[in-house]
Amino acid sequence: MPNSLKSISLRVAATCIAATFISIGPYLHYEQQFKYVENPDVLSGTIKHVDLSHLPHIGDIPDFNAIKDTKEKKAAFFDFLRPKIALENQRIRHERAFLTSLKVGQITQEQEEYAQRLAALYSLPLSDNKVDHAWLGEMLVRVNVLPEALVLTQAANESAWGTSRFATQANNLFGQWCYKKGCGIVPAQRGAGKAHEVEKFDSVQQSVHGYFMNVNRNPAYAELREIRASLAEKNKDLLSVATASELTHGLLAYSERGIAYVHDLRAMIRHNNAYWTQ
Repeated sequence: MPNSLKSISLRVAATCIAATFISIGPYLHYEQQFKYVENPDVLSGTIKHVDLSHLPHIGDIPDFNAIKDTKEKKAAFFDFLRPKIALENQRIRHERAFLTSLKVGQITQEQEEYAQRLAALYSLPLSDNKVDHAWLGEMLVRVNVLPEALVLTQAANESAWGTSRFATQANNLFGQWCYKKGCGIVPAQRGAGKAHEVEKFDSVQQSVHGYFMNVNRNPAYAELREIRASLAEKNKDLLSVATASELTHGLLAYSERGIAYVHDLRAMIRHNNAYWTQ
């Protein structure tokens, strides 16, 4: 292994955090909701900017295959994604803080406009274009954080630790599909009569954002959101490793493998316990 690779810190973090969000689908007002910045203070000083120049890059993703030591590769992969996950959770905290500040019947025009943007983002239209208790209650179920251990585990599982063709050619770390011809990469094993493609993203941050929105608004993952809401009512730490393990039960629909996929995720969370920071 070259000396440059041996010297790679186990605390690799992304140095290039998007300054603006590239809108995808209904996320047109994303930049107005939360702006990506490089100031680590926005994350309470938890992000360390480490030089990634030691690693060759394939598109937006470092060449993790260049790291031969398994433990070092895992640490590098996790630390590459940690700032991106933290930024998504920070965005969600801002959105949730706004929602919890609303008082039905006393909504200002500015608040209503922002609520409309969130309604579009989370695919939950306002009733008669007004904020009511039912809408607000469901939004608070959808708009909540995801534990780092869960996101990192799914990314590792779906992208073969950032080395899959879809990861390196499409910045897609979570196996997200799209259905418009030319929107992504056609899977080699796509069955006859199928029209889906593996979605292509302009950046890894965009892929992480897409994953968060998929889990937080897709009807297929309503059970995950209900589990999370139940844990929140019990004042459980939603960012804990224990929560990550619990939430896997709401991901049965994420893979055709169903419960076997869930078991794999739970095993990975346990096996990689030494890498979790929360």
